[in-house]
Amino acid sequence: MRKTNARPVESVDSALRLLLLLSEKRQLRVTDAAESLGVAPSTAYRLLNTLRYRNFAVQDESKAYCQGPAFGQLLGLTAHAAPDLRAALHPYAEELHGTLGETCHLMVLEGNGARFIDCVETTQVLRVGSRVGMLLPAHATAGGKALLAELPADRLRALYPRDLPNAPGAATTERVMLQRKLAAVRRLGYATNFGESGRGIAAVGACVRNSQGESVAALAVALPSTRCPRSRVRELATEVCAVAKRASEAL
Repeated sequence: MRKTNARPVESVDSALRLLLLLSEKRQLRVTDAAESLGVAPSTAYRLLNTLRYRNFAVQDESKAYCQGPAFGQLLGLTAHAAPDLRAALHPYAEELHGTLGETCHLMVLEGNGARFIDCVETTQVLRVGSRVGMLLPAHATAGGKALLAELPADRLRALYPRDLPNAPGAATTERVMLQRKLAAVRRLGYATNFGESGRGIAAVGACVRNSQGESVAALAVALPSTRCPRSRVRELATEVCAVAKRASEAL
């Protein structure tokens, strides 16, 4: 291919540089983007919002920018969040929501992250909102932990070659502690999350398997921790596992 000496279009170049930053970082704030690009925060804000408009970025609870669903499409990763999988499992997210009256998510494993691909959101005033499009650390989410627990030991080591950070401001999780948690998930058949993916959030998740018995997704119920005392976990887990089993049988 013949090289040219043409100078890049500045705005396009900045947007592409932001995409590269998003590919390297789990979170990107306006101030970080402005510093990396050498532009004013207002310019970085407009660029990030343009990426969000086109679904290349989404914002988490702390208003930081994360990879959006279009990122996977750009990289050819749509098989992980195929529309037919969402379509097949959406009725079961609705069923779980109808039974528990809380927000229910569907997610898949993407590297060592949990990609949220579908949601049925509760109408209660105090609620956990939809996270569709977000890629969160799998070890910090209930559905992500349920999926990680299904992986062979060598693949888990490849995903986590060393100790791993939690959400910003939280303590580092030792890899051996993660392995112990996943062993408990395998024993119980479900995983929990108490404030690991967001302050004041509780969740319970279980795997959905295909006809070969392979875990392809996870269903999870998420609710404010004020409505989820530890004594309620067994009740939630029973419903989540029952619906996940019916979803597996349908696949």
